[in-house]
Amino acid sequence: MPARLVKSLIFLVALAATPAYALTVEVQAPDELKALLTQHLETARAARSGAKPDAEEVARLQRQSELTVRDLLATEGYFSPQVDSAVERSGDDWRVIYRVDPGARTRVRSVKLTFGGALQTRADAASLRGRVERSFTLKQGMPFRQADWEAAKLAVLRPLLAGAYPAAQIEASEARIDPAAQAADLTLTLDSGPAFFYGQPAISGSRRYPESIVRNLNPVSPGKPVRQQDLLDYQTALESSGYYAQAAVRIEPDPALAAAVPLQVEVVERPEKRFSVGAGISTDTGARVQASWLDRDILDRGMRLKLDARLETARQTGAAELAWPRTVKGYEHGLGVQLKQEDIKGQETRSTVFAAKRSRTRGQIESTLSLQYQTEQQSIADVLDVRNQALTANYAWTQRTVGRAFYPRRGHVLTLQGGGAAEALLSDTSFIRLYARHTQYFPAGGNGRLVLRGEFGSVLAESRDGIPTDFLFRAGGDNSVRGYAYQSLGRTLTGGVASVRYLATGSAEYNYFFNRDWGMALFVDAGDAADSPGALSPVFGYGVGARYRSPVGPVNLDLAYGEATAKFRLHFSLGVSF
Repeated sequence: MPARLVKSLIFLVALAATPAYALTVEVQAPDELKALLTQHLETARAARSGAKPDAEEVARLQRQSELTVRDLLATEGYFSPQVDSAVERSGDDWRVIYRVDPGARTRVRSVKLTFGGALQTRADAASLRGRVERSFTLKQGMPFRQADWEAAKLAVLRPLLAGAYPAAQIEASEARIDPAAQAADLTLTLDSGPAFFYGQPAISGSRRYPESIVRNLNPVSPGKPVRQQDLLDYQTALESSGYYAQAAVRIEPDPALAAAVPLQVEVVERPEKRFSVGAGISTDTGARVQASWLDRDILDRGMRLKLDARLETARQTGAAELAWPRTVKGYEHGLGVQLKQEDIKGQETRSTVFAAKRSRTRGQIESTLSLQYQTEQQSIADVLDVRNQALTANYAWTQRTVGRAFYPRRGHVLTLQGGGAAEALLSDTSFIRLYARHTQYFPAGGNGRLVLRGEFGSVLAESRDGIPTDFLFRAGGDNSVRGYAYQSLGRTLTGGVASVRYLATGSAEYNYFFNRDWGMALFVDAGDAADSPGALSPVFGYGVGARYRSPVGPVNLDLAYGEATAKFRLHFSLGVSF
């Protein structure tokens, strides 16, 4: 009979009639293993629960825990451990001591990865096979752990499931352990299944709006290889279209459907009509109230009519827009009219704008081509009173890589615009307008970010005369040069500040967030607006601010010092919709 079993029997006989006492456990093991063992050993769990086992139960827990030690060490790559345990009486307590020597850790000696299914036979799959092999994270010479082995198997499936092989699976896997050599030989066989290609959408939930809206938002065409990102893009396009409150897009990974797998599209429609009101305040244009009416199904064709009125301290606007659903080629068309009146830094304008536009969004890129006719009455005190008109063709291109975060920490937003008018075509003068704005976000430590912004604009013309204010520039304000009043940097006249032909601003800002919602800012802004590049004379603003991720959007509060004016200015904006 083994000596350990004899000792256990003697222990049971000697203590069988003793009462139950409290239990404590001590694990003597390397630091990197001690926490794992203490958490999972049966005796340790019983001790944490406050149990008071009798002698028989202590002996059972002791034996079971020794087996658990070996199982746990095997998951960490230790297959030849030395495990010893002892039970002591300490006052009114049982005290169980485990002494663990894990021995040498097993390391990966070889890795063999083989393929089955279409991935093995398709001539164009060589690069994907190479990518799958590189994605296997458990490399030769690395310590063998069961968790790492399971993670490595999932990692090789991920590129297949995200691409044209959604039916891929692990056909066979084996980790052969050589305890004498402390080595593991790994073999893995992947069955990719067939390559999947898109068929037609199968739509459910579309009752109020034409089903063609769902079909036209589809970013893929039949016959294209399946890609998980396409399904996510389709879902995002549906949810951001304005017609659907929720959307889900998936495919059924049935090998029998691989040649033309249907896209299963489920949508939850928004109400046909919506009335909303809002209120807000900013240091640029003052207090604001707003009301809008939206009908999403004009003439039962999914055409959207939006009426909007906004009253601000310094600006008042009213607008109407009729927009068509996206076409099968991805374009959206719209017609609109806007009436605007504003009085900013003494420059008063009253304008009417008629516009037709065509826009397209593809991934991170949004582009818009528009034709716009604008008439404007402009005055500054007694020194300026003119009427301008222009028929302009305009193009705008924007790339966003920042996602939907209120305060992104990585990525950029780049906007490029170009447009112009010809005097011979319903315009008072000929001009070309160019504009660019770039904002770049960099992570700075675990809770910080750095924001760099640059903005440049120019109007190429013989003079500014006859050019509507909307195509000219001024600087200063919340999103321009802080420390200076909104649009206060331009051509200074008696009674006000007029818009000019050139603009250049820049900003550097550091944010630090104390928790998920609250943060602070340090910034420096610079810029100017003038009638010629040589007349640009940048002024500087410096300051500190607070940042808050409110439930309705970001709230920024900045206190800035304008070096040119030697004054402090508060910049603040907040808006709420109902």
